[in-house]
Amino acid sequence: MKVFVSADIEGVAGITHWDEANKTHPDYPEFRAQMTRETVAACEGARAAGATEILIKDAHASGRNLLIDKLPEDVRIIRGWAGDPMCMLQELDKSYWAVVMIGYHDAAGTESNPLAHTLSLTPIRIRLNDEPVSEFHIHAYAAALHGVPVAFLSGDAGICAAVKRTNAAIGVVAVKTGYGGSTNSLSPALAVRRIREGVTEALAARRTDKLLKLPDRFKLEISYGDPISAARMSWYPGARHLGDRTIGFETRDYTEVLRMLNFVT
Repeated sequence: MKVFVSADIEGVAGITHWDEANKTHPDYPEFRAQMTRETVAACEGARAAGATEILIKDAHASGRNLLIDKLPEDVRIIRGWAGDPMCMLQELDKSYWAVVMIGYHDAAGTESNPLAHTLSLTPIRIRLNDEPVSEFHIHAYAAALHGVPVAFLSGDAGICAAVKRTNAAIGVVAVKTGYGGSTNSLSPALAVRRIREGVTEALAARRTDKLLKLPDRFKLEISYGDPISAARMSWYPGARHLGDRTIGFETRDYTEVLRMLNFVT
């Protein structure tokens, strides 16, 4: 069983402020370490469920966050970015049994996490087929292109609720909830234990129930915080400027959605 682990930081236990996610800030090392602990817990949970190979994508900012000397010796890790439209699932293919998402967060425009965003801070909202989408949604559909389900996600309570609304069979662990600029979090140690146990349980459950069905058509709308970004991004081939700092794009091919997001976010 091959398992792909995609690790972000804004949804790990305790993290509350952008300074704590910024590699150059003195507050960052504490949460880099927690991101690493939660990722290691996911690997341990996957091994307990029978995983024979684990590939980790360090998927926050620079892609160079996890403390690699703390990782199990039998995993592989992708650091940095290749510009691949699969983005946070770079190098995922149909040979993988499942995807596990660690440290994920709610979508741009939501209030359940002070660090909520989607892909970058440039868009203030991304909608797909008239529904707001998060990094979970974008990458769960990307995984579905290869017939691979997302089995488990940990992060804030908002994204966990969104996952359950999308597919109740996917396992989740909410490590914190946010209000305004604050968070109410599990202790780091409890978050690690629940992630380890949750991954094992999710990977042992029926796999096919978790796979998302790709829609027949995709209508993408991206809203920006300023009119200049909207005007500039509207020049992407096939995009239309819809007004109110929003551009639109339609296709039947989800690969084209991923390609567009790679350039306009």
